[in-house]
Amino acid sequence: MRWWWFGPSVTRPDLERQLTRMADAGLGGVEVAYVYPLAPATTDFGSDPFLAHLRFAAERARDLGLRFSLTLGSGWSFGGPHITIDLAAQQLHWERREIGPGRLEVPVVSSWPGDELLVAYVGAGSLQEPAASYERVPIADGRLTIEAGTAPRTVLLGYARLTGQQVKRAAVGAEGPVLDHYAAAATRAHLHAVGDRMLDAVPAELVDSVFCDSLEVYGADWTPRLPEEFARRRGYDMLPLLYRLVVDGPDATRLRADYHRTLAELYEENFVAVCQRWAAARGVSFRIQGYGTPPATVSSYRFADRFEGEGWGWLRIPPTRWASSAAHLYGRSVVSAEAWTWVHSPSFRATPLDVKGEAHEHLLNGINELIGHGWPYSPADAPGLGWFFYAAGALDDRNPWWPAMPQLAGYLSRLCWLLRQGEPVADVALYVPNDDLFATMGRAQGGSLDTWREAHRRIPSEVPAAIRRAGLDYDLIDDEALEVTEAARYRVVIVATATRIPPATADWLDRVRASGGAVLAVDSSADLPGMREATPEGLVPALTAALTPDLQMSPSWPEIGFVHRRCGDVEVFFVANTGSWSRSFEVVGRTGVAGYEQWDPVSGQVVRAGAATDGIGLVLHPYEATVLVLTGAPSERLSRPVGPQRTRPLSGPWQVAYGDEPAQPVDLPHIWEEQPGREHYSGAATYTTSIDVGDVDGAVSIDFGSCDVQEPASREDGLVGPSYQVAVRGPVGEVAQVRVNGIDCGFAWAPPYRV
Repeated sequence: MRWWWFGPSVTRPDLERQLTRMADAGLGGVEVAYVYPLAPATTDFGSDPFLAHLRFAAERARDLGLRFSLTLGSGWSFGGPHITIDLAAQQLHWERREIGPGRLEVPVVSSWPGDELLVAYVGAGSLQEPAASYERVPIADGRLTIEAGTAPRTVLLGYARLTGQQVKRAAVGAEGPVLDHYAAAATRAHLHAVGDRMLDAVPAELVDSVFCDSLEVYGADWTPRLPEEFARRRGYDMLPLLYRLVVDGPDATRLRADYHRTLAELYEENFVAVCQRWAAARGVSFRIQGYGTPPATVSSYRFADRFEGEGWGWLRIPPTRWASSAAHLYGRSVVSAEAWTWVHSPSFRATPLDVKGEAHEHLLNGINELIGHGWPYSPADAPGLGWFFYAAGALDDRNPWWPAMPQLAGYLSRLCWLLRQGEPVADVALYVPNDDLFATMGRAQGGSLDTWREAHRRIPSEVPAAIRRAGLDYDLIDDEALEVTEAARYRVVIVATATRIPPATADWLDRVRASGGAVLAVDSSADLPGMREATPEGLVPALTAALTPDLQMSPSWPEIGFVHRRCGDVEVFFVANTGSWSRSFEVVGRTGVAGYEQWDPVSGQVVRAGAATDGIGLVLHPYEATVLVLTGAPSERLSRPVGPQRTRPLSGPWQVAYGDEPAQPVDLPHIWEEQPGREHYSGAATYTTSIDVGDVDGAVSIDFGSCDVQEPASREDGLVGPSYQVAVRGPVGEVAQVRVNGIDCGFAWAPPYRV
């Protein structure tokens, strides 16, 4: 769980209490995040008392068997009072002025601290009829001189300017500018001021990883050494053509692509790689959410140790797919996601079923470690509901459903462990056309500096959905990744919306076809002989014509998804129903398999086994998942036939008690909110009845019935998708804990509601 420390104002008794509750619930660990105060702060961020609290929490986490990670800064993005003007994030700023024919000499002055006039150009045209091209005007001795010419003319001025962005949601003592992520000196200054002090206080053996949260350096597209670095990497001087960032023309596409590619490289080398080398020298691993601004690519992840995404939606391309693809390409066996951001917003409305349903979406995107967003530190005596973070479900022990958390945590832990075994199986590579993205991104083009966001906008959403509905899985791939990717790895490569293919990538695609693979072009105008044309609407038949589905489903339900791992000669499939209706279907694996086992991730039990030659019938209830293990040999554990079942109603009489109140008779079904005085009741109630099952030989189950389907409220789609919320309401509200003759038998918190 991400563990928010507000202020930072913490006490050791509350740290001890909360860590113990996390361990008791089966959580794997904490990632400490230091954010804005919710009461007068008792310590400053980075102070000795603050660092002592960190050390105490790390030692208690170790004693409790919890992993302990540190965020390398307060709030996001990295920065603070130690970042001086020369180390702060910068951006380009453009101004246009219309002038007459006469000679003009203007002193260069700064209108704001940090502003610097970089370039000036003059061109024939007016503000209403802009110039098509410009000539550079010299700036010397603090003066801009424009010789006489014909009118009207337009002067285009390019300034370097501080973005002015301050650290978002900063703790007390951490306020200050966001650092320049393209400058190694700025990164090193931050690591020295913040990271070194943290790891001096908390030794490496207590730290699982150090972490960089969201890249949200808004508008940052300049750094002082950019002209020099651009010339060295691209082979020409950008300053005579820099105006092409904002003026269309024959050189604009090349200049824009080269410009943003250079920014991406500077981010990789001067931020990510610097952080990783620093972490390695301190004996810890560096984990990053590597998407956003600066314009990080899929392959930018390769400079870090551990990769993290966020955002659910297994039929789309969220940042989780950005991260998991990089992990598959660059050999990282564990890849994490920030999970449950905004889940069933606002706070305290999320249910265990919401948590489970969104987790499935991450797992279907190739994730195998979930970082919960999150656990708000809250003093035991905080008034009202206590403290909670503005952008999250408050997933802690204040929720009435918390007694079910150990079962939910065990369920997710089993699946995350399982999905780290062996190797991922993906038959399709979806090419991310970075050259096109770099050429069209940027504020001047009405876009962003976020490569993931621009790819999400450019590649039709029908493309990833078609791949999954064809019974296949995919990795995103970009030009840099081809250097470490065999051409025979993927059986199909989809090139979507590309207008330019670099020569090295074209050569790699030729080798794909030579090895027997297919290259499908979807809405692409790039000239590449041998590509087969396909439309987004016709992609499913094009894919099934090129290769057999990895897992054939009949009938094919659009809400049923799967992830495939190969462990030697064993094929492991995680299969999930992401929808609100029960679905029955049959599956057939592509490889010749003789036997199967069906594993239940809730109980950890093998629930069914048998021959797989004729297909395997499955029934998945809403938001239910299962595991299929397919082998080449017949299963040695065959399921016993299920005999006829008898049912009888638990017709009562029933009694209900709320807390310490005396029990009273009640008729079921019973809705708390309909009772006088309990319209807003949140908590628990105990329902009691008796039944004689002395004539029953064997297992007995209690079935609470099916859930009601209800469409969730309208939701806005943002960076991480809409606020996740299941579209059902269960027959027990959120959770039922069942006791029979004083013996705990388990919980019902998800369909099927059966214990």
